[in-house]
Amino acid sequence: MVAATEPTGGVLGRIRTELPTLPDALQRVAEQLLADPAEAALATIVDLAERSGTSTATITRFCRVFGFSGYAALRVAIATETGRAAQARWELDIGREIVPQDPLDRVLEIVASADTRAIQETVGRLDRESLERVVTALAGAKRVELFGIGSSGTVAAEMAFRLQRIGVVCWARAEVHTALTNAALLRPGDVAIGLSHGGRTHEIIEMLAEAGSHGATTVAVTSFPRSPLAEVADVVLTTAAHETTFRAEALAAVHSQLLVLDLIYVVLAQRTFERSSAAFEVTAEAVAGHRLPDEADDSRRAAGRRGRRRVANGRTRPAPKPEEA
Repeated sequence: MVAATEPTGGVLGRIRTELPTLPDALQRVAEQLLADPAEAALATIVDLAERSGTSTATITRFCRVFGFSGYAALRVAIATETGRAAQARWELDIGREIVPQDPLDRVLEIVASADTRAIQETVGRLDRESLERVVTALAGAKRVELFGIGSSGTVAAEMAFRLQRIGVVCWARAEVHTALTNAALLRPGDVAIGLSHGGRTHEIIEMLAEAGSHGATTVAVTSFPRSPLAEVADVVLTTAAHETTFRAEALAAVHSQLLVLDLIYVVLAQRTFERSSAAFEVTAEAVAGHRLPDEADDSRRAAGRRGRRRVANGRTRPAPKPEEA
């Protein structure tokens, strides 16, 4: 389906990520674009069709699969992105193998480049209207369930902890039977969030589908917006990942998943400021006795009280600042 507005940000990353799922003819187009993006940005549609061994109709279909109205729009997006990459040198190390002879600084540069690019691409892919829908649903939810397995389960657990700190009744589930049992108890007004980089983890698909069958609002966090997980979700939030040696994409996706969930958490706290601030203060006090005191504790608490008084007087509403747990 043609998007109402042209997509922005991370088109090469999206093509790279979704290449294995494309039909053969579209894969050949993708491979040609990724082999030399700068050259592709200058090529005509006829040139690209000849180089990829396809047709102009296939090129047009490829553009529409990725949300572009036509080849001209895709070419502009690629040209813009390759220009940024050349300036920032982001693309230099992405996909480069880490070898035993690499010094520590080189390994750091490769990993940091991959993660930085993935986060930037995630920001570009993130649909703002979808994010607003998720935040609105969470603000009114009576109950929230998060489903994730493996590295995605770690992210789900972190998200559940953050939401609990601002008063959201939620749990993270990784065990299949427990997750399905609780998914079946969800009702309209509740929210279920499923995390899976590839969107093909059978258990997560089943959990989210079960929640949706009982009327809950379902959210998929995945790098593949046309994946089976996305198909059973009401809302899809798309992430990006760049793998490096020893880090498959599913592991590399953790940073992008955390970015999306952290953004949900912060915006939700902003939109429910009074409730979130009160819950955050109560939960902070509950665990305060389990931390060694430091000289800054009293000043932080005093600053927090002053901030809340400013809010009560109608001044700027600062977002609540997390304290160490």
